[in-house]
Amino acid sequence: MEALYGALEAGRVGIFESPTGTGKSLSLICGALSWLRDWEEKKRQEEARLLEGLSPAEPGHPGSTDTAGEPDWVTAFVQRKEERDKVDRLKEEQIRRKKREDRLEKIRNNVQLKYAAKRKRSEEEEMKRLLQLSKEALSQGAGADVLDQLDHNEEELILAEYESDEEKKVVSGLEEDDDDLEEEHVTKIYYCSRTHSQLSQFVREVQKSPFGKDTRLVSLGSRQNLCVNEEVRRLGALQLINDRCMEMQKNKHEKKSDEENEGKKRRVSRAVCPFYSYEQMQFLRDEVLVEVKDIEQLVSLGRETKACPYYGSRYAIPAAQLVVLPYQMLLHEPTRSAAGIKLKDQVVIIDEAHNLIDTITCIHSAEVSGSQLCCAHSQLSQYMERYRKRLKAKNLMYIKQILYLLERFVAMLGGNVNQNPGCQTVSQTGTVLKSVNDFLFQSQIDNINLFKVQRYCEKSLISRKLFGFVERYGGPATAVKNKENQKMAGLQNFLLTLQQGSDKEGTPQSPPVEAENDQLRAASPLMQIEGFLSALTNANQDGRVILNRQGTVGQSSLKFLLLNPAVHFAKVVEECRAVIIAGGTMQPVADFREQLLSCAGVDPARVLEFSCGHVIPPENILPIILCNGPSNQQLEFTYQTRDLPQMMDETGRILCNLCNVIPGGVVCFFPSYEYEKQVYAHWEKTGLLTRLATKKKIFQEPKKANQVEQVLVEYAKCIKRCSQAGGQMTGALLLSVVGGKMSEGINFSDDLGRCVIMVGMPYPNIKSPELQEKMAWLDKTMPRAAGQAPSRTLIENLCMKAVNQSIGRAIRHQKDFASILLLDHRYARPAIFNKLPQWIRERTQVKPAFGSAFAELRKVRTSISCTAPQTASHCAHLDLSQVFPLE
Repeated sequence: MEALYGALEAGRVGIFESPTGTGKSLSLICGALSWLRDWEEKKRQEEARLLEGLSPAEPGHPGSTDTAGEPDWVTAFVQRKEERDKVDRLKEEQIRRKKREDRLEKIRNNVQLKYAAKRKRSEEEEMKRLLQLSKEALSQGAGADVLDQLDHNEEELILAEYESDEEKKVVSGLEEDDDDLEEEHVTKIYYCSRTHSQLSQFVREVQKSPFGKDTRLVSLGSRQNLCVNEEVRRLGALQLINDRCMEMQKNKHEKKSDEENEGKKRRVSRAVCPFYSYEQMQFLRDEVLVEVKDIEQLVSLGRETKACPYYGSRYAIPAAQLVVLPYQMLLHEPTRSAAGIKLKDQVVIIDEAHNLIDTITCIHSAEVSGSQLCCAHSQLSQYMERYRKRLKAKNLMYIKQILYLLERFVAMLGGNVNQNPGCQTVSQTGTVLKSVNDFLFQSQIDNINLFKVQRYCEKSLISRKLFGFVERYGGPATAVKNKENQKMAGLQNFLLTLQQGSDKEGTPQSPPVEAENDQLRAASPLMQIEGFLSALTNANQDGRVILNRQGTVGQSSLKFLLLNPAVHFAKVVEECRAVIIAGGTMQPVADFREQLLSCAGVDPARVLEFSCGHVIPPENILPIILCNGPSNQQLEFTYQTRDLPQMMDETGRILCNLCNVIPGGVVCFFPSYEYEKQVYAHWEKTGLLTRLATKKKIFQEPKKANQVEQVLVEYAKCIKRCSQAGGQMTGALLLSVVGGKMSEGINFSDDLGRCVIMVGMPYPNIKSPELQEKMAWLDKTMPRAAGQAPSRTLIENLCMKAVNQSIGRAIRHQKDFASILLLDHRYARPAIFNKLPQWIRERTQVKPAFGSAFAELRKVRTSISCTAPQTASHCAHLDLSQVFPLE
């Protein structure tokens, strides 16, 4: 907390590491909010001093100067000048205060006027448009036929008249005054984490902290998490929810047609959102600022007050002291601007930041398939043909440009947009990487201003119009699974209930998952293509375009790969007063310092690194690097040796021996799903799996996300049954995968993880074209460190980050204890060993022989069974004298 306070006070960029279970969240809360409280108090004292007339140069003030020895006329002159300066400062402060009050009053009084003026202007523009359309239709001889072709509901599918920035003329002063109507932002802290569940947990910590009653906190989230309109929520997919919400807002301000004929069937007016009420959202804003609420409480309040939590929470940002949000929202500048987040002179804390570089890379990368490109071209062509007579020249021009872009993209994949992409065979398969400029030139689109096309897509909402058109005339959209909704957010909550002993006999309770989430409508492919067009506007040196040509054009794809994430992080560190990058496991930190901060132009003197140890006693953790197995086979799981039968046999022998002496749960991590499957099949063939199953029930991590929770439920139930029943079965063995669902975010606390085993070193696939390009880029742009090429450092760091995340699953609180086994002699190399977290590294033992490691495990287990009451029942039924001999 002291280091955090100092970093905020000095305006530093800090990399903070505090292991899970050490009170990291509470330390961040208390350190940051203490600084904010003191900062606000200093500002109040400064204002009070000015108002009371105490000048900094007056005697007795710390800033005063001794004028002894000066002539009287000099002293008098200085005093008169100080008096004048004091009066001037007071006047300036009064003017500023009056301006602030007037500004706030203007905001409160004129917002309604602003909306009313926009509504009136929208009505006038709509009337002019309809009148112009009628004249055009009559002049073309179509008369009522053209107008009658489109019914009332179809009018909303037509693109509105578009004006580019150069042509746009402000009709009234309201657009220019928009910035003036924004409330002034107080100094605040933006706290970011990875998932909404982690943010909710953080807010609960704030509520329990000493700052819980007097902190103005607001939680931000996506429409998918905050929308309370059930009709919109049922759409499921985030993009569809966003588009439907914006459409209902537009309908709110548009004139409803009253020109229906009495004799005709009454037409259905376009829906408006009943929760989008300015008065109710202001009320919700005030409620949010009065009392700290997490996202769930915010949604409940929105339902009660009939106010939109998504927009109501944004109204609260300027006055909030602590803004809690997912870090994807903060790291993506367009999303940041749309949410009203201003970083100038503010503090940003990014928690769970071990994947920060990968997150920035993923947010600003984009991929489109050949089938998506052909589908979008077909849909957009049909749309243009149907509404050609209703579209303005500017709209037609941009649509034709987009169609041309799609044609050229498909041509780069070796296909034709007018043919079925699934039937077009690619002549030259393989992966090709190109610079952005080379791709633009070779695809013959370098003469098109992609910035203008991107802005047109954003302002005209063409993808939403196209989706509505396809939904209306193309039949029901294909049902797809929404991967974002299948993030295993419920697993932590479930395992938390296990820790607290709140589960009853039978099936444990887990958060309900709506069946609708499994069958959601696909959004328009043009939405995905817009992301790719936006990515192509990056600088040539910051990214690459990957052409992945497979068997057919439909299976092929175009991908933009961001190589330099610092270019998007630079604005954050430039604007903010201080930035704190925090996590439970941040080692190795060289990636953050070199790839992110140094490339973003951060002065090395501004960077502060801080790492603290764990709060558990030294005897509660036993990390062992094992160099040889029971038969003295050297453990080296390289790509060349790990598939050998003797290596898989040796791994099985190690697990057999460990499962005899370790109670509760054992989690074993393999480098990949394929290798885990291969080893499992080998053990099954040799009969070793049967011997393992006599001591522990064996579970495998499934590939499908929707099956993970059930496996964890059964795993936990098995451990609980074994601890209660006694007998030969002593728990469960879970075979997991590094980088899988169970290697990050899951708490294998207490008996769920008494031992974590890492089989080999999970190096990334060095043959991956994306990784090879990243390595080549680093070698070109980064200096060599300690005589090692930056590309080699990257490979090692990616491996050790994955290892550190996986082995950190076991120790989850201050009374927890576990063993950690690293099965590979390469972990003992200094370059690798030093990249383990400090609290693990300083307690790690290197064991050349398995016998000494096994003896150490037996010794520690015996002492724990005597000293730890919570595990006595689990250990009582084990007879160490009957342990199998080393195999």
